[in-house]
Amino acid sequence: MDMAMTYRFETKALHAGKIADSTLASAIPVHRTSSYLFRDTEHAANLFSLKEKGNIYTRLGNPTQEVLEARIAALEGGAGALALASGTSAIFYSAINICRKGDEIVSAPNIYGGTYTMFDCILPDFGIKVAFANQSEVEKSISPRTKMLYTEVIGNPTLDVASIRALSEIAARHGIPLAVDSTFTTPYLFRPLEHGADIVIHSLTKWLGGHGTGIGGIVVDGGKFDWTDRKFALYNEPDRSYHGLRFAHDLYEENAPFITRMRLVPLRNLGACISPDNAWMFLQGVETLALRMQRHCDNALALARHLEGHSQVKWVRYPGLREDPSFQLASAQFRNGFGGMVVFGIRGGPKRGARFIEGLRLFSHVANVGDAKSLAIHPASTTHSQLTPEQQAEAGIVPDLVRLSVGIEHIDDIIEDVDRALEKAGGK
Repeated sequence: MDMAMTYRFETKALHAGKIADSTLASAIPVHRTSSYLFRDTEHAANLFSLKEKGNIYTRLGNPTQEVLEARIAALEGGAGALALASGTSAIFYSAINICRKGDEIVSAPNIYGGTYTMFDCILPDFGIKVAFANQSEVEKSISPRTKMLYTEVIGNPTLDVASIRALSEIAARHGIPLAVDSTFTTPYLFRPLEHGADIVIHSLTKWLGGHGTGIGGIVVDGGKFDWTDRKFALYNEPDRSYHGLRFAHDLYEENAPFITRMRLVPLRNLGACISPDNAWMFLQGVETLALRMQRHCDNALALARHLEGHSQVKWVRYPGLREDPSFQLASAQFRNGFGGMVVFGIRGGPKRGARFIEGLRLFSHVANVGDAKSLAIHPASTTHSQLTPEQQAEAGIVPDLVRLSVGIEHIDDIIEDVDRALEKAGGK
């Protein structure tokens, strides 16, 4: 069902990508199969040589997965998408789908700890150098070897908001793509492609899925970047694994050579595929995305305002607060709200922060965000503990920072739980 231009967001979230199969099932079926029958040897050969489209093996794609990919691409306004086993694999595949040994990436430093470690420790072992630079330093960090800019729309966990339009203009001046992790906003709040980004990445595990029931990631190809620039060797040089195919030329009519190559090379040969069951679970979550995100945003704003005036709270960061450093940019960039994350510093430092976490009853103490339920964690000792103290400081992660993923419970219950934990942490 082509909904790219005809329906509004909430309608696309329910219907985009659905094509009735031979059973005429009303709901999206779960195609729980590893492989698919070939009509004959010619059919098999045509599928493997890309002369004909169709299903081969669920590592490469699955009809349930295809609906999810089409739906997220429609919500983001992209030319195509690829669902993967996790958000981390989506980031890794995006990097190696552009860069090879000797290439470089420029990344924001205030990003998820696992991504920071991937960029700082793992990619360099592949010969891919990553320079970390704040937005004001990005342009001077670009070298002739730079092949990609990377940022999170809302940094994890500091909640600084990146100007995607400004970054996209820098990327365009240097002829390199801008890849954006938009997990914290979802397309309900922000569509990076409309602001000049070229690649959008999501952890499906978070708000898109919304229920903490599965792990997954997805990459959306904007379809407008010119991969025929010869400096992108992976798209212009003949690919040995596909009999000399040049992805920027021989598949250009697909209008999404980036996502096509990601499916045919990194996914096919490295195998971080999403399961049909997880794809189906994420589709259930996407159907209610607009309703849930609005409640997440409303609750987060109310809690942030409450924390601003609390005697046990030293500072609060939330892009929707007028006093927040990111408020003006977030107001101009986002629609419908400012996200479901709130971070704050508790008076008394990390020890009181630990007592606060242990005093929560409604909030779950887990290493996840974006669940329908409220979640809490202390990033410096958990999600970002792999970073050195200096790296944590560069990313804005101070020892007293507590991260709250605000759920869709009744706001009075959320505030009462936080107040009770703060009182316990303060020793009263």
